[in-house]
Amino acid sequence: MFSVVAEGLTRKFNSFTAVQNLNLKIEEGEVFGLLGPNGAGKTTTLRMLAALISPTEGSATVAGFDIRRDPSKVRQNVGILTENPSLYERLSAFENMDFFAEAYGITDANERHLRIREALEFLSLWNRRNDKVANYSKGMKQKLAIARTTLHKPKILFLDEPTAGLDPESSKEIRDLITQLSEREKRTILLCTHHLEDAEKLCSRVLIMNRSKALVTGTPEELQEKASSQTIIKIQLKEFSPKIIDVAKQNSQAKMVNANTQEGTLLINVNDPRVATPEIVYDLVKNGAKILSVNVLRPSLEDTYLKLIKEEIR
Repeated sequence: MFSVVAEGLTRKFNSFTAVQNLNLKIEEGEVFGLLGPNGAGKTTTLRMLAALISPTEGSATVAGFDIRRDPSKVRQNVGILTENPSLYERLSAFENMDFFAEAYGITDANERHLRIREALEFLSLWNRRNDKVANYSKGMKQKLAIARTTLHKPKILFLDEPTAGLDPESSKEIRDLITQLSEREKRTILLCTHHLEDAEKLCSRVLIMNRSKALVTGTPEELQEKASSQTIIKIQLKEFSPKIIDVAKQNSQAKMVNANTQEGTLLINVNDPRVATPEIVYDLVKNGAKILSVNVLRPSLEDTYLKLIKEEIR
């Protein structure tokens, strides 16, 4: 079942097209990445899906509700973290949460207190609830902003650049939090980012956008395969000999062989590692090779992303 479905989603601002003919399906409980450089159309897409702005053309349903016909129902079922979340720094964390909980329509004070405590304990912020937000680190402020998006228990979270400007330790904390929200809370998460590390570690599938258009959708592994027609098998040998190198080069699955005698490795380009790896390893062992390790090297998601963006620009 899909939490988000968009068909032909388009948004124009006068003569400028921010998003053009976007098709998208996100499954329930999935962490889905929307990737692209600044200006690609990611934030505009998120704002349309959150029913904050209307599409110029196309349609979409979020949590089963149409973004045009039932925008208020969409907003009730969505928690949204903007790129620059607004927090009242002169208020405490609890006071911030209480204000936003009431804005979400949680009128009963006891219920607000229970939900705030649940959210802050989940994020390990309950012991700092009475501290003014001005005294929070940037990472803590981001955690508080994410906690705020969960107060009305939305089914879907839209997170726009959640690790932007954070140090590595804080970025990891936010990634761990997103994983917990997905796995423990079973929430569907749409993650807009141009940080490839976030997408590679968190997302089951990604869509890469550039200049208002969707370029490709798939798992990180599928996109890596599309970006490179060949994969490299790295074989670590206990010792080298000219015979072993010749055996590797003569194997029908090997498209190119590079031998590094100092490191004791063979780098072998192949088309399909699932077919080539056992055949090459069997051939080498049969001819006396002593293999210490075998690894399949694929391009990173960052390599894939940059390749696809450059190809689209051309």
